[in-house]
Amino acid sequence: MKTVYKNTVRAFFAFLACCMAAGCVPRAALKTPAGLCMKKLDVSDYPVFRDSMDFRGLEVSIGRSLAYLEKLPPGRRFRYADSQFTAAHLIRSMKVFAGFLKNSPDPDSLNRFIRSRFLVYEAVGNEDGRVVFTGYFEPFCKGCLKKTGECRWPVYSRPDDMLEINMAAFSQRYKGQPRLMARVDQEKKQVVPYYSRARINAMPDFADTAQPLVWLKSRVDRFFLEIQGSGRVELENGEILRLHYAAANGRPYRSIGRYLIRHNEIARKDMSMQAIRTWLELHPERVDEVLNHNESFVFFRTEQGGPYGSLGVEVTPMRSIATDPGCFPKASLCFVSTKLADRVNINPLKKWEKADFFVLNQDTGGAVRGAARADIFFGSSLYARFAAGHMNQKGRLFFLVLKPGSMAGAEF
Repeated sequence: MKTVYKNTVRAFFAFLACCMAAGCVPRAALKTPAGLCMKKLDVSDYPVFRDSMDFRGLEVSIGRSLAYLEKLPPGRRFRYADSQFTAAHLIRSMKVFAGFLKNSPDPDSLNRFIRSRFLVYEAVGNEDGRVVFTGYFEPFCKGCLKKTGECRWPVYSRPDDMLEINMAAFSQRYKGQPRLMARVDQEKKQVVPYYSRARINAMPDFADTAQPLVWLKSRVDRFFLEIQGSGRVELENGEILRLHYAAANGRPYRSIGRYLIRHNEIARKDMSMQAIRTWLELHPERVDEVLNHNESFVFFRTEQGGPYGSLGVEVTPMRSIATDPGCFPKASLCFVSTKLADRVNINPLKKWEKADFFVLNQDTGGAVRGAARADIFFGSSLYARFAAGHMNQKGRLFFLVLKPGSMAGAEF
């Protein structure tokens, strides 16, 4: 028994060394320190605050961030550039802002209020100071509860044999780093990385390890369900099954869009989710090649409501964004200035219109990394699917927090 234990421990640290060499365990030195992701603005540099959507849905989204923050210890700290604010202070910030919105403020009143009461920080973005905004949505697809000739593509629950390894438990140098997803190789008595997408799809008995929750009619639908992280499935009897992200296999996320651009299959200027779908439908013989380029594989759970972001609260269409949690404070109140697809002429897309609106930072994403990326949740409508699939616009991202000591009863 002691020999087996020693071999398993030895195998684990060999696995750890291999992962570090391969880049599976991100080193802290390779991350952008949270304090360098944003900069504090002087009041003279504040943007002009307005809301292109007349604040619709904003109060709901603020309430969901409050629900998250109110479950935390009041002293939990959140970093804004070189400053830190407690959860209690963020709660007060949200309540003061939400209270002001009840007055249906005009643009002038809104800007006087923010300039007097709030500190504003800006994401540093790329070299040009801009953030790239993409979009995600809640997909809708068709499937069956049992495998049939038409429904052949399983959506799996979290596998029973998948281990989640917290590296910080072994060394504080890994504090804040992603957990490793692994399994035990019974023959070699080793801990090894979990199966890749290609291996999972090739295993005829994988359903013995991970229960199929539903069987989809389209393999491409299943892939994009994974990319979005949640979705609705219409069953044969007309009922709707809600699927939510449960876990991933820990393998690196690789963009198949970039793969197709690199292989000159789709021009960069034409790239969109819809372009990828069309290409896959026209080249069924190459679907394995392209989809397996992304080794990441997502597992799901069924749950009422949603979709839910990484904070465990429902995300709100056009009022929730996903960012890198290592860069930006969770649940925070934000302001976005970018362009959105024209809501009237969406197919084909005629133009992009300037848009400014408030959002809450309530989600994360495997491809959303660094100080120059943000993902907007568009919802589940036809517009959401089309606009999110095409969204790739530069803009500016700001974070608002109440000035310390600001009085709640001031008039503006």
